[in-house]
Amino acid sequence: MPSLADPSTLAAGLRALPAGAALLDALRHEPGVHLVGGAVRDLLLGREPRELDVVVEGDAVALARALDPAAVVHERFATATVLVDGHAVDLATARQERYPRPGALPEVLPAGMAEDLRRRDVTVNAIALPLAGGPLVAVPDAVEDLAAGVLRVLHDASFVDDPTRLHRLARYAARLGFEIERRTRSLADAAVRDGALGTVSGPRIGAELRLAAGEPDPLAALGCMAALGLVPAAVQPRPVIADALALLPFDGRPYLLVLGAWQVGSFAQLGFSAAELAVLDRLVRAKELAGDARACGRPSELRFLLDGEPVEAVALAGALGARKPVLAYLEALRHVRLSITGADLLAAGVPEGPEVGRRLRAALDARLDGEAAPGRDGELAAALV
Repeated sequence: MPSLADPSTLAAGLRALPAGAALLDALRHEPGVHLVGGAVRDLLLGREPRELDVVVEGDAVALARALDPAAVVHERFATATVLVDGHAVDLATARQERYPRPGALPEVLPAGMAEDLRRRDVTVNAIALPLAGGPLVAVPDAVEDLAAGVLRVLHDASFVDDPTRLHRLARYAARLGFEIERRTRSLADAAVRDGALGTVSGPRIGAELRLAAGEPDPLAALGCMAALGLVPAAVQPRPVIADALALLPFDGRPYLLVLGAWQVGSFAQLGFSAAELAVLDRLVRAKELAGDARACGRPSELRFLLDGEPVEAVALAGALGARKPVLAYLEALRHVRLSITGADLLAAGVPEGPEVGRRLRAALDARLDGEAAPGRDGELAAALV
């Protein structure tokens, strides 16, 4: 079971965070202003919060604009994002929510702090720290559930009102290592069985899947989602995906690799862009790409094959049996560049047109295969053969 920090030390813990001191100094004399949710939970657990969220019993938008005239405001939900000491902080007006129908975005009404906490997803996120000082404000069982490592929803209709809370439940379980309380698990199973996810748009579900893929352990998060029936079982074994992530170079996108290797659903319906869909489509063919990479006899063939593929698919191919050629490509071959250009060939008498490109390709192949020395003279000689 987790051991919790003394609540009286939380303000000092907040002050030690990036932007924490500036936030406290700016807001500690403002009445009815609270740090809420995951930030308070993580401070109690002795962890560094991922983000700072503030709830204001009053006009959060006006306070945000006073703090940062360039605040990004969302009038419909009475929220704003400000920069405090160079870090983004979210401010929201304390509110209650009403869902006009299952899965719809909520209608928002101003409320007090107690009502605001009762609208949240799980008890351990329904804890608030007054920035002006004073005891924690929390829903019943919140601190006890946190100490016990338990995730519990606040009311029986929670997953029906907002089915994306199912995805958040899975992410919290994976990130915190907490158990889902029995009644909560029963409500989650019933919501999935009764088709609650069908009331939510594809792009909203896609956004939740992106968040899962961005977790510290994305495979654990998706594994919890699979256990709840939110995504299918992984197409590729988890150790393969983990190996592919280790192979992925700095310019790769881990979230696309994870989601594409797992094959979480119909990406075209989940709000992914055309460019993302092109990468995800190639990830489906990574096994075939691995076989083609192993069959390449020359470095130039391997470069030509893999240059046309997204690096996410290349990394997955490496984890699917083509580790040696993929490492050769990622670490060396893809970085080889010619010293000569088409202008050098034109100056050497090569006629303008497709012949220039063909000869540049021949020079690059010779470089890759060790048949031409690096540098202008060797490459030009190879191009003019």
